[in-house]
Amino acid sequence: MAKQNEVAKQAEEQATDGIASIETIVKKSLKTLGEAMPSHMNPERLVRIALTTLRLNPKLYKCTPQSFMGALFQSAQLGLEPNIEGQAYIIPFNNSRKDPATGRWNKVLEAQFQIGYKGYIDLFYRHSSAVSLDAQEVRENDQFDFKHGTNAFLRHKRLLKNRGDVIAYFAIAVLKHEAEIFHVMSVDECMDHGKKHSKCWVTKEWDEGKKSYVEVKAPYFLKDTPWATDPGSMCKKTVLIQLMKLLPKSIELQKAVAMDNTIKTDVMADMSVAKDNTNWEAEDAVFDEDAKTQERAPKETNENVGPTTPPPETGYRKEGPQTPNDGPTVLYISEPQRKRLLAIAGSKGHSHDQVKEYLSFHHEIGATSEIPISKYEEIVAHYEAL
Repeated sequence: MAKQNEVAKQAEEQATDGIASIETIVKKSLKTLGEAMPSHMNPERLVRIALTTLRLNPKLYKCTPQSFMGALFQSAQLGLEPNIEGQAYIIPFNNSRKDPATGRWNKVLEAQFQIGYKGYIDLFYRHSSAVSLDAQEVRENDQFDFKHGTNAFLRHKRLLKNRGDVIAYFAIAVLKHEAEIFHVMSVDECMDHGKKHSKCWVTKEWDEGKKSYVEVKAPYFLKDTPWATDPGSMCKKTVLIQLMKLLPKSIELQKAVAMDNTIKTDVMADMSVAKDNTNWEAEDAVFDEDAKTQERAPKETNENVGPTTPPPETGYRKEGPQTPNDGPTVLYISEPQRKRLLAIAGSKGHSHDQVKEYLSFHHEIGATSEIPISKYEEIVAHYEAL
């Protein structure tokens, strides 16, 4: 742990005085990286991969050294090689940071760690119950059929030519005792998932004249990110993650979910518990260079946040028509309850996005505003116990 603290200190000094380079810190961290990674990995090889990653994407040199080393140590602890065959990625990311002295928001380039679909496959095979795992694309001329529920089945026979466009993706896992579990998603479902959950999907851009974010006419995925350069692999990752929710969860898979799509600047013995510094909500801040404080603009998210003043004790229902034929009324938590949950999670080092990932993974809940009252105390208790 002392050596890992030394790595963090070196990175902080580099950010402060600029004497050492990120490459120097990476090279000096060889022994510490070796102690952090599984036995099947070679620390010298990981250092070479890290240096190659920097040189292939010079923008990473401009990232804070702490965030790059945090991403590298996450990769090492999971036993995944970054930017090699889709196992994991280290990506430059414009993070929003608030200056404690002035209260102003600033854009800071930091390195974000992401797990690729091949990384999740690797982690699956480390589970004691794992037998096989496959993720494939389905094209329009392939022979494909599936059924969920009782007597579930999945059949896929691909053509050797003239297969047509990709229409879907599926992942299927075989566990011990011949148990088979699969999940299927259309291309649109995969892409919509990426647009909803990935910070790489740009719907607003900074307008220097207005000193605020404005809607872009044609939203897009950021250049040089996996969703832009290899959307097929990201779709496979998406369907794999959905499948993982149905499988027995190993410690490694649980840690992987906590590390995926994060920016961590603390180097720790267990990087899964390190605080995620990704700021997913600062885009709606008004950056005013002449003001001493910033006002918050009305928040616009993909979540259905419900009424602005819901009854705090009873929660609220989803927006939309409610009739006697709608079935049982589902009450959702109120905005004060939502904020309380996020505050508790934040005090334990868990970001808003990590809370959403936990809700999706363990409770099949798509947004923090869609937590049923019946599950609220259970979820709060989970974070209070961390």
